[in-house]
Amino acid sequence: MLGVTLIALALTGNGGRAVFHLIIGTKRYSTWSLRPWFLMKAFDIPFEETIIKLRQDETVREIRKLSPSGLVPVLRADEMTVTDSLAIAEYLADRFPEKQMWPEDRLARAHGRMICAEMHSGFQALRQEMPMDFGSNFDPVKPSPQVQSNIDRIVAIWSDALSMYRAEGPWLLGQLSIADAMYAPVVSRFRSYGIRLPAPAQNYAEQVWHHPAMKEWGQGAALEG
Repeated sequence: MLGVTLIALALTGNGGRAVFHLIIGTKRYSTWSLRPWFLMKAFDIPFEETIIKLRQDETVREIRKLSPSGLVPVLRADEMTVTDSLAIAEYLADRFPEKQMWPEDRLARAHGRMICAEMHSGFQALRQEMPMDFGSNFDPVKPSPQVQSNIDRIVAIWSDALSMYRAEGPWLLGQLSIADAMYAPVVSRFRSYGIRLPAPAQNYAEQVWHHPAMKEWGQGAALEG
């Protein structure tokens, strides 16, 4: 099928068929796809993936063949189909409670959901002016006032969370969680556009960037050309 690549990453159960099938967009560009992909890799949830090339004449048609919403990502599970990156993350957290994708503490979970929702619905200037081009390095740019405001807010979110939960670990909520997956594409953007960050935020961004799941995504993005 033109524009679609199927990669069997892991098989489990159901007579040798994958329990989970994640449909994503081009790794170089698809921020929304990176989020659940990173999450499933980081928490060792086997899946097959289908990659639909973005920015092609046939992209919309190919996505609609596989996605009821007409958007990626889509997770096809053995029991249902889930659309939207945040909904996929919440579904996986419910299905695998033992993996603790959210903290046990109720207030920490609420904090995590709050900052994930802000990432999910906000930062429009950053999305428009600094689209993800994973692994690319452009000449440093001076952000517009609107983008700088977005950057400042993200840095504040990271700094507050890292300070609040530092006794629990080095991730946004202490231990690796859905929150880190939701902010992973921002790390790529900051690197590509040469955004300078305060030391705590920069250290956190480096930690995300060097996570094995992020490295593997980057390898796939590089193969796309």
